Amino acid sequence: MKSKLSLSFLLALFIFSHVSFGQSKIPANEVQLISEIDSIIQSQVDADKIPGAVIQIKKAGQIIYTNAYGYAQKYDYNHQLLNPPEKMTVNHMFDIASLTKVVGTTTSIMLLVDRGLLKVDDPVSKYIPDFNVTHKDSITIRHLLTHTSGIIEWYPMYYRSKNKTEVFKLIASLPLKYPVGAGRHYSDLGFTILGEIIEKVSGMPMQDFMQQNIFIPLQMLHTTYNPLQSKNFNLIAATSHGNPYEHRMVYDSTLGFQPKDIDPKQWDGWRTYTLRGEVNDGNAWYANGGISGAAGLFSTVGDLQKLTDMLMNKGRVGSKQFISEKTVHLFLTKDKFNNGLGWMMDSSSSFMKHVPEGSFGHTGFTGTSIVAIPQSGISIILLINRQNTGLQKNGTYYDVTPIRQAVCAAVLNN
Repeated sequence: MKSKLSLSFLLALFIFSHVSFGQSKIPANEVQLISEIDSIIQSQVDADKIPGAVIQIKKAGQIIYTNAYGYAQKYDYNHQLLNPPEKMTVNHMFDIASLTKVVGTTTSIMLLVDRGLLKVDDPVSKYIPDFNVTHKDSITIRHLLTHTSGIIEWYPMYYRSKNKTEVFKLIASLPLKYPVGAGRHYSDLGFTILGEIIEKVSGMPMQDFMQQNIFIPLQMLHTTYNPLQSKNFNLIAATSHGNPYEHRMVYDSTLGFQPKDIDPKQWDGWRTYTLRGEVNDGNAWYANGGISGAAGLFSTVGDLQKLTDMLMNKGRVGSKQFISEKTVHLFLTKDKFNNGLGWMMDSSSSFMKHVPEGSFGHTGFTGTSIVAIPQSGISIILLINRQNTGLQKNGTYYDVTPIRQAVCAAVLNN
């Protein structure tokens, strides 16, 4: 009863805050949408399926709803309920996981293309000599962006590498798993190499390039790698309790990730505490100091909205053309696998089914997602800290895809 009363109160407060004296109330469809969204997400929190979430929905240039649900941290490392759990707020930073690939890495490549410093069809070997070998010499930056390079999807780099230089060398030495360009095979390692290219072309550490050229200009002041290194960030949602699923990926061959050239027992640096402000991704944390082209960024719903708006507005921010419309069009045009450069655009993708043509989005393993629908002027940013609930009995994290689908469908239908 308490949660229902709370939701009713919040809904009433929201409606009141959007009504000026002498004006009509907000449209009935928006009232209905808010009610549906609250029901979808709060029911999952109440059922202890997810600890908490933050959502922001924007339509026709106006933010129509922003809300926080549940808790930023609910459980400790031993899966004991905190007393009290920390309430989630709309200002909490999240480990955005693979949203790093589009928010940071893809946007960086867009800027370098826009400035004429590289081309998407340049061979990777032009920037990384280690790729100048048979088969790998045909891999282009486009292949990396579209996950068609043939590079293996995942490998526990920390078993053989202690820093990013060693990581880059190791990736370049690994044999290709698939023929170049023959199929889309989502690869963390491919985006890690894009990080190296950003550094080679810009002459700067990747994180500095992103800060100076993306986050500061767009006023994304709560987007960064390694937030614990700054005293400015106190609100951070907790994620996993160590890396239990990644441990399974190394030890459990049935998952299909276990490398054949390593002994799982030869490395034992696993974290044994709840992660909060440390990137969940093991390759980013153990081998790259928290900084990778594939994962590692922390951000807020408000900051992610700014980047999404820029792309929705064809590269424009206010009166300034941040990235040329031509470059935005290049990156947000479907390839033969129905996806853009970096961004997912396939309307059959589970998290954004049935969206109109031209829509784009991406997800993150920690529970984060962005869906942008330019045709309707709609964006949906949903951040869920699903890992803090812990692994399920089957050894996987709770699947938040149905939540994403339900939210997207509710927005499209209202």
